[in-house]
Amino acid sequence: MLQFFDALITGITLGGMYALIALGLNLQYGVARILNLSYGEMLIGGALLAWALFTAHGVSPLVGSLAILPLAALVGLATYRLALMPLVRRSPTREALEVDSLLASFGLLFVMQGIMLAAVGGGYLSYGYLSTSVDVFGTLIGANRLLALAIALTAGLLLYAGLTRTRLGTAVRALAVDPVSAQLVAVDVNRLAGWAFALGAVLVALAGVLISMFLTFSVTMGVIFTMKALIIIIMGGVGNLLGGIVAALMLGLVESFVATYVDPSLTLASNYALFLVVLLIRPTGLFGKASR
Repeated sequence: MLQFFDALITGITLGGMYALIALGLNLQYGVARILNLSYGEMLIGGALLAWALFTAHGVSPLVGSLAILPLAALVGLATYRLALMPLVRRSPTREALEVDSLLASFGLLFVMQGIMLAAVGGGYLSYGYLSTSVDVFGTLIGANRLLALAIALTAGLLLYAGLTRTRLGTAVRALAVDPVSAQLVAVDVNRLAGWAFALGAVLVALAGVLISMFLTFSVTMGVIFTMKALIIIIMGGVGNLLGGIVAALMLGLVESFVATYVDPSLTLASNYALFLVVLLIRPTGLFGKASR
């Protein structure tokens, strides 16, 4: 029973991290219609900065995030305006933009990864922060994992409230549904898409800081997190925040229970197996609507 609760809490923690990662990518793609394959590198960048600040200067990752997150927003906004905005201007359709941005962000992935490799190398990195254990239902769980989960849940709830309860959130959702109609009601499409890109970068950088607190990582792991975010978005339905959260929790729980009761080396295979099962049963996603 203790092993079960350990796997359950670990799965929920992983699911919370995956939800935060997927929410940012869903926001970027839903609003800007840009499939950013370099998205995971922003996560590794956040984790790497948190690691560097802690190991070199003893700065808590939570305190360090006060500098990391604004920097992530600037990098995200600059990436959109300098690297992707020219593609937006020249692409005749949103479909053409998706293809062009896919290729551009694929190249950007290697640029960002190369810079980080040159800085710290390709070895695995970790540090000890709040590594003491807390008793939860008789199971000892790392305090850093529980803190990471609490922050991820808080960030997700704030984002959901912002998108559903504010005028700006309404404009973002309108742009995601129909950009042409959004322009007719005075929504500045390019400006809003740029800020959505920046907010997505903040969310994934925050996820990177939280993950670095309890997981070992390397600078080459960004693509793994990007693929998991894509799986979650497709499983939950593109643009569906609730579906993405449910899909992320499913992914985290399956990964945790497979690692606990079967074999840790099969966690990635279990992710894709779950993905295929959902696609076979619900081709439009868990909460997607079938087209007529």
